[in-house]
Amino acid sequence: MEPRDVRSLPKAHLHLHFTGSMRHGTLLELAERDGIVLPDALVHEWPPQLSAADEKGWFRFQRLYDVARSVLRTEDDVRRLVLEAAEDDARDGGGWLEIQVDPSGYAARFGGITAFTDLVLDAVRSASAATGVGMAVVIAANRTRHPLDARTLARLAAQYADRGVVGFGLSNDERRGETSEFAAAFAIAERAGLMLAPHGGELRGPDHVWTCLDTLHADRLGHGVRAAEDPALLDRIVREGVALEVCPVSNVALGVYSDLTSVPVPTLLEAGATVALGADDPLLFGSRLAGQYATMRAAHDLTDEQLAELARMSVRASRAPSDVRARILSGIDGWLSESMGP
Repeated sequence: MEPRDVRSLPKAHLHLHFTGSMRHGTLLELAERDGIVLPDALVHEWPPQLSAADEKGWFRFQRLYDVARSVLRTEDDVRRLVLEAAEDDARDGGGWLEIQVDPSGYAARFGGITAFTDLVLDAVRSASAATGVGMAVVIAANRTRHPLDARTLARLAAQYADRGVVGFGLSNDERRGETSEFAAAFAIAERAGLMLAPHGGELRGPDHVWTCLDTLHADRLGHGVRAAEDPALLDRIVREGVALEVCPVSNVALGVYSDLTSVPVPTLLEAGATVALGADDPLLFGSRLAGQYATMRAAHDLTDEQLAELARMSVRASRAPSDVRARILSGIDGWLSESMGP
């Protein structure tokens, strides 16, 4: 029997950045509306050729991201982005989406971090109702800014705990700043009962993952894929139930691995780690949620059973309500039984 389409496999999406979720067509349309001149890398060379092997490469990536953010000018733009992200996930089999956003990056244009957070959460509620995809927000601090800014965002996230915000993260180039200096911000989020999900173990190796676990008390790791290089670390991750938000296509695009067959998903799975595949920034990497499953199936000859277990792990690692979890897990069982035939 032919392998089933991974787009029909129910799943959760735990690693998707706000601006990076934008459709390429939407970027072009909004830029044209306001006369914003986009670099060729976002127009004629899309998806752009990226590498984060050095600081210059990351700067280029960040510059493209900032340009994309600049096209969001109105409340309707924000609502459109959120709705389209939910629609894209629904088309890819997503039943739950945790979208990550740094409100400080949009505060100046939308009336401050609180007003922008209110707008995003309202957009999330509307998009969820329209698409049937359960949604929540992870507020993320930027590690290239001062740790005091991160505390402000952690307090903001804490205010919205149980009101649509489920987690607190730390993003941007993990080679920048001192991770331990953000511990106070993560302590604020931890006291509020939020899930803690800093980026770690992609651009830096296992040493940084140890730091994220020891000083930030990570529940999940944004990426975390390079934990595969340290068996002792991987044992700890498995023992403590820390989930890894692995984004294979972006790993290769940024030069972390030379090709998709080198992304060590089988090593992580064989060790017993919880792996939740994510799309990271589809606008810049050109691949959405189902694409991560399809590429890993092709690169590592994953069976339908293994794909179904990856989907289950994404659900178990999520902060989805129990009824949403149960519905998606039941759908995964149904997908698998259909793929196996009578």
